[in-house]
Amino acid sequence: MQDVAVLGVGLHRFGKTGDDVVGNKSVTELCRHAVDKALEDAGVSWRQIEAVAAASSRFSGGKGWGLNGNDVVEDIGSTGIPVFNMSAGCAAGGNAFNVGYSLVAGGMYDLVLVVGGEVMPKGMIQTSGVEEATDPEFLRQRCIGFPGPSFWATLARRRMHDYGTTEEQFASVTVKARKCSVGNPYARFQKEITLADVLASPYVSNPLRLFEICPVSNGAAAAVICSKRKAREFTKKPVWVASSAVATLTFEDSLPRGLAGPVPSGPSFHTEVKGAVTRAFERAGIGPKDVSFTELQDNTCYYELAFPEEWGLCEPGESERLVAAGETTPTGRMPINPSGGFVSFGEATTAMGVFQIAEVTWQLRGQSGARQVPGAKVGLAQTNGLGGNATAAILKR
Repeated sequence: MQDVAVLGVGLHRFGKTGDDVVGNKSVTELCRHAVDKALEDAGVSWRQIEAVAAASSRFSGGKGWGLNGNDVVEDIGSTGIPVFNMSAGCAAGGNAFNVGYSLVAGGMYDLVLVVGGEVMPKGMIQTSGVEEATDPEFLRQRCIGFPGPSFWATLARRRMHDYGTTEEQFASVTVKARKCSVGNPYARFQKEITLADVLASPYVSNPLRLFEICPVSNGAAAAVICSKRKAREFTKKPVWVASSAVATLTFEDSLPRGLAGPVPSGPSFHTEVKGAVTRAFERAGIGPKDVSFTELQDNTCYYELAFPEEWGLCEPGESERLVAAGETTPTGRMPINPSGGFVSFGEATTAMGVFQIAEVTWQLRGQSGARQVPGAKVGLAQTNGLGGNATAAILKR
């Protein structure tokens, strides 16, 4: 295995169809912008890229088959390079990064582009694409009325039961997230909101309100990664990939995943996420306390409270106190989502894992402006998606 560096990153600002940010751009146009920025940041030309690992989705094209990587290559220039299209729901971007990382670490290529982009349909994300009686996702959403927000609401209720979390404490997570995104040129929402604003927003699924759930957005992200030998040609201070990991759920997971299955012994939620993060720590040779900051998947404010505890970043039931004390802000002792997170960007599903790589890279370079984590040395990025897919990556300087 050879060392892998992140050489360049790029984003297209997130927005929605028809607004002043993305207008009516196609997913290929969004990706082209992100790729151009990543190539420029890396200081390499398109013809130097040896392979592409792309996050692909059913939402926004790719010849109707999720071939987004092929569309990007044809748009920028058909140079004959191999394209790897990865589909893993909301974890697709992280999955594509893992594939790109593996291609470089394994010595197959020296310069690889990772890219993800999305044009999202209106409304809440519908995970089931077919009306099929044997599809558990269809049955969960259509027959028992259990779409994403209802699922997250049950997790939030469980936390309220276990730790006494209040609606005000959930709302304070959103307030912190939006404060982080002020001045972030890529975020969809760049204005502060108050606790009263969040609590005045309507319930989507009690106890979760509109401002506490990330909307859908259009956006794109790209990263150029390379071998240690190639990195030395372009920079004296590369950002290194300490580890990249992928995992799926285990039998112990207590979340409803199918029509039938083993009954879990206790409340263990999102075992795929913990598996990916644990593997990332092990492969990087570090522990939770070595992390300078984390970019995690906050589809809702619940996750920003629960995930750090599950991974050992803090003690169970401690997150609410840390948020109240300002410890999860960029200047606190446990910064979480200094970018503003999904709740400030909105979710462009396949772009999110690559968006996190871009933010972590900027943080480690000291290029994040007002949201900068002082002295950041190690950053953790995490995604999870449909099908029990999860990814985690650790970058360091």
